[in-house]
Amino acid sequence: ARGVAPDVYYEAVVIIIALILTGNLFEARAKSRTSAALRALVALQPKTARVLRQDQEVDVPVENVKSGDTVMVRPGERIPVDGEVLSGASAVDESMLTGESMPVEKKAGDRVIGGTINRTGAFRYRATTLGADSVLAQIVRLMRDAQGSRAPIQRLADRISGVFVPVVIGLALVTFGVWFLAEGSAVRAFAAAVAVLIIACPCAMGLAVPTALMVATGKGAELGILIKGGEALQRAGGITTVVLDKTGTITEGRPTVTDVVPVPGAAWSADALLRIVAGLESSSEHPLADAIVRQARERSLALPAPEEFQSVTGRGAVGVVEGSFLAAGNEKLMADYAVDPSPLAADAERLTAEGKTPVWVAIDGQLAGLLAIADPLKPTAREAVARLKRMGLAVVLLTGDHRRTALAIAREAGIDRVVAEVLPEGKVAEVQRLQREGKVVAMVGDGINDAPALAQADLGLALGTGTDVAMEASDVTLMRGDPRGIAAAVALSRRTMRTMRQNLFWAFIYNVIGIPIAAGALYPAFGILLSPILASAAMAFSSVSVVTNSLRLRRARIA
Repeated sequence: ARGVAPDVYYEAVVIIIALILTGNLFEARAKSRTSAALRALVALQPKTARVLRQDQEVDVPVENVKSGDTVMVRPGERIPVDGEVLSGASAVDESMLTGESMPVEKKAGDRVIGGTINRTGAFRYRATTLGADSVLAQIVRLMRDAQGSRAPIQRLADRISGVFVPVVIGLALVTFGVWFLAEGSAVRAFAAAVAVLIIACPCAMGLAVPTALMVATGKGAELGILIKGGEALQRAGGITTVVLDKTGTITEGRPTVTDVVPVPGAAWSADALLRIVAGLESSSEHPLADAIVRQARERSLALPAPEEFQSVTGRGAVGVVEGSFLAAGNEKLMADYAVDPSPLAADAERLTAEGKTPVWVAIDGQLAGLLAIADPLKPTAREAVARLKRMGLAVVLLTGDHRRTALAIAREAGIDRVVAEVLPEGKVAEVQRLQREGKVVAMVGDGINDAPALAQADLGLALGTGTDVAMEASDVTLMRGDPRGIAAAVALSRRTMRTMRQNLFWAFIYNVIGIPIAAGALYPAFGILLSPILASAAMAFSSVSVVTNSLRLRRARIA
């Protein structure tokens, strides 16, 4: 009589429930993919290990391996527990834990990590950290904690939802009242009110932040970036200044012989000079002596045993090698033995300007040559600094080393600002000074002396090749020890925050547009009503679209 179709809704209840359950299924499947990286990590550890017991190789459950056990690993097998190589050599694929694509060479004395894959050779190693203390277990624990944490932006979604739910209930009641008064049909009024309630379900807003956070932490783990929580992930995106420690962060962290310069016209070749000096220094425990010996062995030089050896505090070492009297050390040592350093003075000045430490060598009272020792720049350091600058970040080199050395390293790395000769408390003070200037500071370090500055900074990044204390004080750990991971961490944060904002925007806009249509705002002008069935389909689609948008982070090019 009034021109209104006699709609019935017998099928609506069934189809609404079916659509909502279908949406929940798609959502659950998509959400399960967000933690795929975590499940992959958990599945890394083998179930058994081949250990040496009473001179017999036996396979035992990995939980029965004891600290100090000798474990055997063959090519193609997964390493069962953490340890230190005793004998043999191989290349180990550590990509799942560190993100390093190339296999890492391992030899006696090197550390191996449980869950990684032995590629080429067989070796034996001593089990060290087991169970919950292993590297793999710590990574899994960090990821679980991070994925269960809340980013500060989640509070915005919570505040919106806290207001949104009572407002929607109120709108549904108003919709029912308006339709009932206008049409006199309780069925039509009830259908419109139900459509409002269904389409306005705040599921999408609730999923907007957690799903992006879960995918981002998994993506970070694939890249060798361990993020301790949502707050750290969000802070990384707001960084304006990156403070880099020198030793072990942008340099290799151990002294290396970079130059061997025989005196002009000498009978000694570079290798012969290095060999005889390494023979003398093989009896010394000084770090520079270790660098000389290591370089000689890397060149496969046979080291002669010193017949006499004496360490001269603050100067160097003297002794007799192959019947010749050797003195190796600084210029003061040369002066003690009346050796004229002038033939190599220009070379020494040049090497010192490059941040290298010269070691003078005299043989039988005559100047024989000069060795230069330095902590070399990591091959990727210059590229890492350049990328940080392209991202609009200021870069500062902060070190306790001599200013001349620091300036040489900074010049090589492309860093303009240097703060040198500072103690650990001085590093903290420098970070605080930058913060007072309004900078949002990320501190990157790897040593015990960096831990206070890491804790003081807005974001602390520790290299996984460094000390446990530094990693504990940091918010982000770069498992590779590659400084390029700094830019990757910031880029991942920025991309994740952009995804979170997109999710919140679309979830909110969807409701702003959908609720008036469901309430019947288009009916007077166009005669369009939104069926509760279509409302349930739209609601399910909104949640799935938010999760799918978050999953795009898995394919994002970050590093």
